Amino acid sequence: MKFFVTLLLTIFVLMTNAQQKDNLKISRIPNLQQLLKAETINNSIIEIDNFIGAVCDYGDHMEKLSESQKLFYINQNLEREVNNGGFNQYFINSSGDYAHETVRSLKAIGAIKTAIILQEAIDKFPNSKVPKDRESRSVLVGKIDPETSIWDDIEKRFMDYEEDLNSLNLKFVEKHASDF
Repeated sequence: MKFFVTLLLTIFVLMTNAQQKDNLKISRIPNLQQLLKAETINNSIIEIDNFIGAVCDYGDHMEKLSESQKLFYINQNLEREVNNGGFNQYFINSSGDYAHETVRSLKAIGAIKTAIILQEAIDKFPNSKVPKDRESRSVLVGKIDPETSIWDDIEKRFMDYEEDLNSLNLKFVEKHASDF
């Protein structure tokens, strides 16, 4: 009986180790070097973003990402949401969970002007604190901006793209390639 329990435990440990190795393989972008050398930066960014999104189940399991992958992903979420529906949409959706972290991630890639713009949007919240809880955040957004106009000037400056976010994100990925 002892032998059988030991055997089962050994098999379990081996399977767990194999699964962990598989997870590491899955979380690495297989053609990263090709993407970094591609002529179309936008397509590279989209492919990297799609891959990372799949790894973390599109934000449901951010713990599966390396710190560098997380920074890249939340930067992309900001850009996607603001381009699609402005800061109102960004804060109402789950991307807003990471508003404060996104300010830091923008600075990490060198997008200082964009970080300042996001901080100005965050400053519309009481005490410049964006709640992590989506429901609480949505209620606040409704109170702050019932007509979706308070962020118009900030959104316009964001859309002017004084910084090339795609190039900055790609340089960040290249610098931290081992994390991707």
